[in-house]
Amino acid sequence: MKPARFEYHAPTSVDEAVQLLGTLAAEDGRILAGGQSLVPTMAFRLAKPGHLIDINAIAALEQIGTNDGALAIGACVRHAAFHRPVVAGPLGQLMSTVVRHIAHYPIRQRGTFCGSLAHADPASEWCLVLAALDGEVVAKSAHGDRVIAARDFFKGIMTTALRDDELLVEARLPLLSADMRCGFYEFSRRVGDFAMAAALGIYRVEGGKIVEPRVAVGGAEPNPRRIAQAEAKLAGAAPGDAAFRAAADAAMTAVDAMEDATTTAEFRRDLVLAVTRRALERAAA
Repeated sequence: MKPARFEYHAPTSVDEAVQLLGTLAAEDGRILAGGQSLVPTMAFRLAKPGHLIDINAIAALEQIGTNDGALAIGACVRHAAFHRPVVAGPLGQLMSTVVRHIAHYPIRQRGTFCGSLAHADPASEWCLVLAALDGEVVAKSAHGDRVIAARDFFKGIMTTALRDDELLVEARLPLLSADMRCGFYEFSRRVGDFAMAAALGIYRVEGGKIVEPRVAVGGAEPNPRRIAQAEAKLAGAAPGDAAFRAAADAAMTAVDAMEDATTTAEFRRDLVLAVTRRALERAAA
């Protein structure tokens, strides 16, 4: 099939894009960045936007860099930018690990980091990273800017706190200290498929004990989130099999797992048990 008729706009500045979105949001105006989710749904006519606002000509949205202790990622930064570390230290290494699990190589050449956040698929790896690190996004409209914390951004399956007239211009991830240990693990039926469950484990070790633990799970619930019960099992424990299994069991118990046509909630909970333990093991490796 072919998309329904729409009007195409190609702004060359953020202000122009925001003004267009403010005017056209009421007519189902949509932002086009990577288009790896929007364009297929348009081709099947599951989405019929009246206007497409293509932001790919806005150079200011292609920027990536560090500022005030955070990695700032512009709205048009592609997944492929993270194939090599974009920043020194654990955060750069973590993102280079995670990105290779996102779809397939050609898709990573076009899809964008911020587009993945705005789409808010429960299985999105970047959404999981934002939630695990307590990152934030910057939304811009004709009325001004809003900084939205990850815990307030995701509102359900493919639903966010973005308003219709807001453009997600930037995502921010806190830089990690050099002694942070990070591990990521996801399960999908085939390479490149959406994850049925994924986990991210982050912590430091002081005096042989785990400190500042972070455990986040994605793909199992409508939104990715940190699992406080799992983190509590790790805090103050010696890194190793006993602590990792206790944290994984706590994560499995805490999630309210989704069901779909091919996957039961029970199976997803079992996956959470496995991916959480394996993520923590990879952090320790």
